[in-house]
Amino acid sequence: MDLNTDQILSKKENNIGWMIINNPARRNAISLSMRQQMTSVFDDFNMDPEVRVMIIRGSGGKAFISGADISEFKNVRNNFDAEKLYSKASEKMTDAMNAFPKPIIAMIEGYCVGGGVATAIGADIRIASENTKYGIPAGRLGLAYGFDNLRQLVDLVGPANAKKILFTADMFDAEKALQIGLVNEVVSQEDLESYVVDMANKIANNAPLTVCASKETIKHILRPEIRNLEKLEDLAKECFDSKDYKEGREAFMEKRNPKFIGK
Repeated sequence: MDLNTDQILSKKENNIGWMIINNPARRNAISLSMRQQMTSVFDDFNMDPEVRVMIIRGSGGKAFISGADISEFKNVRNNFDAEKLYSKASEKMTDAMNAFPKPIIAMIEGYCVGGGVATAIGADIRIASENTKYGIPAGRLGLAYGFDNLRQLVDLVGPANAKKILFTADMFDAEKALQIGLVNEVVSQEDLESYVVDMANKIANNAPLTVCASKETIKHILRPEIRNLEKLEDLAKECFDSKDYKEGREAFMEKRNPKFIGK
């Protein structure tokens, strides 16, 4: 299925699914139509067993995502009722990302602002280059973020750091983002892509059922309101009853790399 548009590109290589935000003229600001296209990519990668890990990046080298496309706010986000319609459409992308069962890596370079931060914190792992700049300028725009976005932010950086980010609307650099836990690691800009691809390959070469079970279990640990121990037990059973578990044991005893099939 060809899901590529001018502004949202996708490709699949070596069990890695790539989503590329391609709006460099606006520092990869995301319009509502782009969010809808992103939802389709999440759905496609979710259904494809050959995709074992996903990478999200921006094009152009100057921005991951610089937030929502403010130029369309006058028409589609100009009052509370319009905001509800906008949010309902936008939430489909957020829901697709939150429900995505496979690991997501955010490859961050340049500006990561507003909705860019929201997208990054929706990923499982965030790897940033040294030139990154972060901020949530809601306080300068007069808008508000919903519960789920702020819950994810607080989970990552804690309430004190979240309050400072939101109340001041200040920009901050990669060193600060690493210090407060917003990103996992910071590498040089020239090494960023190779570093992220190496990590994605490591994940893709591990047992897919185990990786996905780990992601789902951590989600249930963080969100008591959805906790379902019976579901988690079923995921563990699926791992132990799988051909991959047999392959993992045999590869360990034979001192070779395992070849997992996700079954």
